[in-house]
Amino acid sequence: MKFIARKPREGINVSDVHPLTEAGTLVFGLSVIFAAIVLVLVFFVDLVLTFVSSETEVRIFSTWIPDDLISTEADDVRESETRALVERLARHWPDSPYKFRLEVSASETPNAMALPGGLIIVTTALLDRVGTENELAFVLGHEFGHFRNRDHIRQLGRGVALGILFAALRFSKGGGSFGIGIADLTMRGFSRKQESDADSFGLEIVYAEYGHVDESWRFFDRMIRDDYGNSDLVTYFSTHPSGGDRIENLKFHARQHGWPLTGPTTPLTW
Repeated sequence: MKFIARKPREGINVSDVHPLTEAGTLVFGLSVIFAAIVLVLVFFVDLVLTFVSSETEVRIFSTWIPDDLISTEADDVRESETRALVERLARHWPDSPYKFRLEVSASETPNAMALPGGLIIVTTALLDRVGTENELAFVLGHEFGHFRNRDHIRQLGRGVALGILFAALRFSKGGGSFGIGIADLTMRGFSRKQESDADSFGLEIVYAEYGHVDESWRFFDRMIRDDYGNSDLVTYFSTHPSGGDRIENLKFHARQHGWPLTGPTTPLTW
């Protein structure tokens, strides 16, 4: 039999699928793979962190500060007085493994965060909106509650994964560092129960300091009545339970424990 060479059919090396379709399929596939890697990383980090004691956490993060923190001026009275309040409130949690540190972030969004190692960050916008020391004490006590329940550590896996994601997409100059922006996104993952438990401990701290819980919820009440349409305040509420429900839950919790709902309040100097 004589072999007769034949030319391959025209277009044999050209796909029948449109190039844009192929590109879309490739991007989608890579995105799914990357998302799966992130999820696995989150699970692995969370698993490892469950074995990290509070003492080890403090030792690792005792001097850590997010590299994207924009601090206020050193002589800012808001920072010095808030730091003094943190120290006073901490006395009501005598067996705390944390030596709390406070930093004030120059931000136009009212927020407060509990970060690894006992670091509490509050924004200037929040400090400018609280009306009394009692209001601020509850906000700080709430963050104490997150430390007590170690909510911040449980969410750290998400923060690490987000840092890696942002670094890969080149959205972060920190090369994947766990900074304020990533921390903020991570804190939004707190469940309603985590927030409610932190509220309960925060209210306990306020009662221990003042002998009553008056003004504890006034900050949230004011935001609902006056400014709820403000986008910055909507951002704050997106990280916490509904403001109205939260206030009613706080009052119910106080009544259950027999804590007075009214009492003398302490004004702020700023």
